[in-house]
Order: sequence, then structure tokens, then C-alpha cells
Amino acid sequence: MNSETFEAIKPWLNFIHPTLMWGILALTLYAAYLGWQHRRTRLASGEEKKELVKGKFLARHHQAGSTLLALMVLGSLGGMSSTYINNGKLFFGPHLLIGLGMMGLIATSASMVPFMQKGNDAARYTHISLNAVLVGLFSYQAFSGVQIVGKILNSMFGSAA
Repeated sequence: MNSETFEAIKPWLNFIHPTLMWGILALTLYAAYLGWQHRRTRLASGEEKKELVKGKFLARHHQAGSTLLALMVLGSLGGMSSTYINNGKLFFGPHLLIGLGMMGLIATSASMVPFMQKGNDAARYTHISLNAVLVGLFSYQAFSGVQIVGKILNSMFGSAA
């Protein structure tokens, strides 16, 4: 890729991160639903349990969670990279700091899985609590990100109007 082509696409790199993160937020809510359904399955008995087991909620929850972990880390690094490429610096503020904290939370939440598999209820409640905090922070990030995208669009097109 020559430098002229790179310069032409460089501003559009700013939109990969927010688009990806909105998708990850939707996947996060789906993973929460699957986790809730697995919990219902684990606590159910009789015919209700037989019916819920068919949903394979635990396997689907693990798959969604693994995908989330990878996408969140890569998406966060991509967002920081595109910011640095376009501005020569990162903007130190709540969006960056909360995003970094979220990477730590999701990694810590995922690290609880081996303990949960051994029946450790403290790990299970830690996992649930961390993920609840993560969803709250993610909601904030989604809306603060929209404000950032608005500023980027304004700087790209606002001066032309």
C-alpha cells in the first residue's frame, strides 16, 4: 500500500473501532442471556431441566465469552492504534481509562471459569458481579464513543459546511 492510499483511508480507521464495539456490546448482552439460561438450567429439576439442557446454554455461553474476550482486547487495541495513527497521541480521558479497565475486568472474569467448573460459588458470584459492572461500563463507553464519533465527523465534514 502506498502512502497516498494510506492517507486516503486513514480517517476511516476511526470508524472500525466503534462499529466493532457496538457489535461486541450486542454479543455481551447475548452472552449474559446465555449465562442466565445456563444458571436456570443448573438450578432446575425434572422436566424443566430436561427441556433447558437441550439449549446447550453452557457451551454457547463459553463460545460467546471466548469470542468476547478476544474481540474486546483486539478491538480496544485497534481503537488505540487508530487514534494514535490519526493523531500521533492517545487522548487521556475517561473513555480510554474505562476501556483499559474493561479489558482487565473481562480477563479477570474469564479467569474465574476453571474455579467455577470446580463448583466454587465465590468464583461464580465474582464472575457475575464483574460482568454486571462490565455491562454498565460498556453502556457508558457506547454513548461516550458516540460523542467521540460525532467530534470526528464534525472535524471531517463540519468545516466544509
